[in-house]
Amino acid sequence: MVITELLERNARLYPSDTALVEVNPSVERDNAVTWREASLIESASPGAPYRRELSWKDFDRRANRFANLLLSRNVKRGTKVAILLMNCLEWLPIYFGILKAGCIAVPMNYRYSSDEIKYCLELADVEVFVFGPEFISRVDSIHNDLKDIKITLFVGNDTPEYAENCMTLIRYCSSSLPPIALDENDHAAIYFSSGTTGFPKAILHRHKALYCSCLTEQKHHGQQKDDVFLCIPPLYHTGAKMHWFGSLLSGSKTVILRGIKPEWILRTITEEKCTIVWLLVPWAQDILDAIDSGRINLDHYLLDQWRLMHIGAQPVPPSLIHRWKKIFPHHQYDTNYGLSESLGPGCVHLGVENIDKVGAIGKAGYLWETKIIDDHGEPVKQGEVGELAVKGPGVMLEYYNNPKATEEILKGDWLYTGDMAREDEDGFIYLVDRKKDVVISGGENIYPVQIEDFLRRNDKIKDVAVIGIPDHRLGEITAAIIEIKDGMTCTEEEINDFCEELPRYKRPKKIIFEKVPRNPTGKIEKPVLRAKYCKGRLVESQITG
Repeated sequence: MVITELLERNARLYPSDTALVEVNPSVERDNAVTWREASLIESASPGAPYRRELSWKDFDRRANRFANLLLSRNVKRGTKVAILLMNCLEWLPIYFGILKAGCIAVPMNYRYSSDEIKYCLELADVEVFVFGPEFISRVDSIHNDLKDIKITLFVGNDTPEYAENCMTLIRYCSSSLPPIALDENDHAAIYFSSGTTGFPKAILHRHKALYCSCLTEQKHHGQQKDDVFLCIPPLYHTGAKMHWFGSLLSGSKTVILRGIKPEWILRTITEEKCTIVWLLVPWAQDILDAIDSGRINLDHYLLDQWRLMHIGAQPVPPSLIHRWKKIFPHHQYDTNYGLSESLGPGCVHLGVENIDKVGAIGKAGYLWETKIIDDHGEPVKQGEVGELAVKGPGVMLEYYNNPKATEEILKGDWLYTGDMAREDEDGFIYLVDRKKDVVISGGENIYPVQIEDFLRRNDKIKDVAVIGIPDHRLGEITAAIIEIKDGMTCTEEEINDFCEELPRYKRPKKIIFEKVPRNPTGKIEKPVLRAKYCKGRLVESQITG
């Protein structure tokens, strides 16, 4: 089966049921309007009202219209179509319209600079470019240089002169299913790597990988028809979309929240009766801090229906989950491990029944296999550290236009993740660190994630990143970049005293008080930190958070 058939099935079985809701808390509620009618939505500016929604029937019809728009412009099967939009109600119908036309969807990071947009469009051989109003200034500066772009479509009002208004055009297109036969082995999407280890690579996936994600996600989290999923992370990323795929499979409602403030999250959960929420580490931390500080009073919210909180996209500090369970003891908790090369979360999965194993990423997910190997590709002994490799139907086909990089990561059916891990006596896998992040100091391997997890136990620390910096004598030493909680102060001496519990070789040799940079999916941007602190003299200071 291909994933577009699930949308068509839901349109038949649940035509009037709500499929998608967009909530934009930055809009004044007193003047807000709730829109449902397809005719209004199609002429609306994305994000204009406080709340908009689509039924499954409207969702499917809009996807068909976008597909037929592409076909009416003689866009051929296999053409790459890029999406550069903030999260909005238009995002997923456009994505599915691309697939229904037999084209390849190319979601793009909304934080890309103009140069990065141009680089990724060229890398993926994109011919059709869809973008929104937030990106006009960035696209303005490069549109004359995008020689391979044949069609430029704009989603919003005040269309630039070099683009056509997508929402106006699709109103004149048929809402019937386009006559394009799809196969599970057809190319479906190109996602870009997060760039935490360098410039983005283009990751090519087939339709069967998308469908695999639906099955894996629904198996892990048991989405039922009456569940409501709150989607906050960016839809261009595999994490958010592939968690939503469980809702697609169950035909249940999803709420797209345009904002990450703790108050907005809890209010939306209350008003939309959300049952499943996927958070990134910083957002969960912000919610807990707001509760602890008294800024949020849980008595003002209705949260009894909220059954599952899960986290992914980066290592999860066990201390954070222990704090969460104290405040929300009735919540099921889960974590999922994945990467864009394995089409997002789920290739390794903790499971809600394994709360006693908090700290582990889990075992091989549904339809997946795992192994931990040495530098020669041989399995290591249980308990030893090695590189995690995964195998399953969601493994990428290739790095598009990059055969050398493909050969480095794909070994037969196995995907070498670049993550160092170990397996305990019960078969649960624990991440140790990124292979490229391991610090070798005086011949000793030091894994920054272990130090970061330790430091996060300090009540004054909001976030922390540990990197290796050059040292004449030892080759590398560890530096801890520490972000202090708001309203608190901390000194280097306090941190050093706190680290007395660590073995001497693991104690950070440099302490830097500064905000920890994270990308939109919550991963620490260590290349940014290395670029800043691995050259020149480090500046150490005392900071008030």
